[in-house]
Amino acid sequence: MLLKELTERSPMRVFENSIHGGLGAGNLGVVVALHGMGKTAFLVDIALDDLLRGRKVLHVTIGRTIEHVREDYVEIFHDLARATQLESAAEIRREIESHRHIKSYLKDTFTVEHLRAHIAMLREAMGFVPVAIVIDGYDFESATAGAMRELREIAGSLKCEIWMAAHTHRTDPRDEHGIPEPVAHLTSELAVIVHMAHDGKAVNLRVLKDHDNPDVSQLALAIDPTTMLLRQEG
Repeated sequence: MLLKELTERSPMRVFENSIHGGLGAGNLGVVVALHGMGKTAFLVDIALDDLLRGRKVLHVTIGRTIEHVREDYVEIFHDLARATQLESAAEIRREIESHRHIKSYLKDTFTVEHLRAHIAMLREAMGFVPVAIVIDGYDFESATAGAMRELREIAGSLKCEIWMAAHTHRTDPRDEHGIPEPVAHLTSELAVIVHMAHDGKAVNLRVLKDHDNPDVSQLALAIDPTTMLLRQEG
């Protein structure tokens, strides 16, 4: 399969259509799930889709090493290339790595100001301006609406979108839309919220919030538990 065909036929196009064209520049999106559901893999899938379309991505990881994140990309790209018989896979992998930057923070050291400063450094020193930022490991237990607004300001100034992941528990309270804490009290600052849950065969995706649309689409998408790739169901 050629790269152009791969991106055009990607399940990500179905996901984008389900949320009216995607997350969109200046917006925050969050994937919520219990531990072990594959939130990190979903963020990598989102990042890879942008990278495969020649876009720059900043991957921020909190509490993990840069090498561990690189390994995630290598494994998921390898499975994607093998499953689709992607032509020139080695060359494409080198190309997407040149468009990706990974920044690691120790736990409890990440702040929005640190992120803002790092982005400024990337822009001034390398001319690197991401169209997407993924933040894995953010502590939503202590998240505030003010912090979300600051992240939205970054997204707006860069004209990029920011995807994050939130860890939930079975006992977490939910609002009337089924959105669990620790993100339910932040919904006014979040454009899109996606829920992941295992049905015994795969990890299914469900949109809980789609911008300001009162009716959310039913998704026929899942994360393959073996390859951690997004796939279309049915």
